[in-house]
Amino acid sequence: MSPRAGNTGPHTLAFVESPVQLLNVLEWAHAHAHTVGAGLTLVVLSPIDPMTRGQLRRMAELARDDGHEVRWEEARGGAAAPFQTIGGLTGLLRRAERVVLGDPFSRYVQLLLTITRARDLVVVDDGTATMEFVAQLARGERLVRWHRKGGRPGPRDLVFAPVSSAARKRLTPSAGRTVEIFSSMPMEETPEGVTVTANTFAWTRARFGPPRITKGADMVGTSLVETGVVDGDRYLEAVRSLAKAHGATRYFAHRRESADKLHRLAVETGLEVVRPDLPLELIARRGPIGRTILSFPSTVVHTLPLALTGTEVRVAVCDIDPAWLTENASPRAQGFLSGVTGTARDVHRLSAVSAV
Repeated sequence: MSPRAGNTGPHTLAFVESPVQLLNVLEWAHAHAHTVGAGLTLVVLSPIDPMTRGQLRRMAELARDDGHEVRWEEARGGAAAPFQTIGGLTGLLRRAERVVLGDPFSRYVQLLLTITRARDLVVVDDGTATMEFVAQLARGERLVRWHRKGGRPGPRDLVFAPVSSAARKRLTPSAGRTVEIFSSMPMEETPEGVTVTANTFAWTRARFGPPRITKGADMVGTSLVETGVVDGDRYLEAVRSLAKAHGATRYFAHRRESADKLHRLAVETGLEVVRPDLPLELIARRGPIGRTILSFPSTVVHTLPLALTGTEVRVAVCDIDPAWLTENASPRAQGFLSGVTGTARDVHRLSAVSAV
């Protein structure tokens, strides 16, 4: 467990917008307990999606249990909300000695980075997007999410470009500023001067489990359909084929998967759709969990083996067939997804199933 409040150490301000980001801030605080102390304030920039909000509230409870202060911001509650949120956080930002953030691509976070005077910046994992962020930072490119790369910048992108450029400069180490990346993702390129620290999910293993393991298989959902990368019909047929081949009975939904898609999936595949109330790493560690976990290329093929270290659970990942991609998918989509699978450690790789 992380140390309780009252220890010495520089005041740290963390900004999170998703349950996984909050989990990884707790992992970072646990890994740096002796140097960070407990002067950590977690600021939740709450999204609108009900499932994400529910998971964030559960994660906020765990953070408070560890002695951290949590500040909940209705950051998207109307047109004036962003201005009120940023105005209310300006004083904290200017006093913070260290800022931890989970999504450097977030326009909200990029705006906040232009205000802070912190000398230490930390980026924790926001899933596979961290791999792309590190590569872009190393090459000095503008920060663009991988599934949007290849398209022309829209009007909003052009208006926001100066802020994004300023944020990228803040995330570049200098004589007066350190930058740390705390990640479980593989790094092919490391930006010069950036410190990379491995996230081993030690906090998760200490807090939960070991899990009870069932004989069957469970499947992990993905939001690749919702982000416009994979065709919905192809995805459903792939899930059906994969579940039949491996005897899967449960489908753990991604928090961004649509209700209509999940209803259709349950009807057409017979899988029990589970909407987790915590990030999957904690759900799996808490158990019960299948002896085999089936997944498509996503963050969990990197994180679940770490969270489940010492158990007999096998993580198997199914490649994305190029034929499943939509016409609007980024030209980089197939290569990126293959890289997510190919760089995963301690997983069993499955060939793409037929989805006609």
